[in-house]
Amino acid sequence: QVQLVESGGGLVQAGGSLRLSCAASGSILSIGTMGWYRQDPGKQREFVARITSGGRTIYADSVKGRFTISRDNAKKTVYLQMNSLKPEDTAVYYCNADGLLYTGIPYNSWGQGTQVTVSS
Repeated sequence: QVQLVESGGGLVQAGGSLRLSCAASGSILSIGTMGWYRQDPGKQREFVARITSGGRTIYADSVKGRFTISRDNAKKTVYLQMNSLKPEDTAVYYCNADGLLYTGIPYNSWGQGTQVTVSS
């Protein structure tokens, strides 16, 4: 019903920057909160940042001051600007969004993930 497609991952040296994008499509009536999570192999998925429909943002302590989340509601897209990247930021980054379908049924969807690798 709802598809989230991430892009922008890749390999970067420590101290570098990357910008992730996640575009939502499908039978979407509204999008509420959009967020980013990440997961290392063998570890639990962890929260990175999220942004409400009104633009309120929340960040994990580990990325505060380095990452910035933003969204373009007209494009149904959320972004994650990642600066001053560290090797410990290496993970698969997943996009998440919730809201309502045209049917009135709520959804909570995940993207397929995009790999971010930071070399030291």
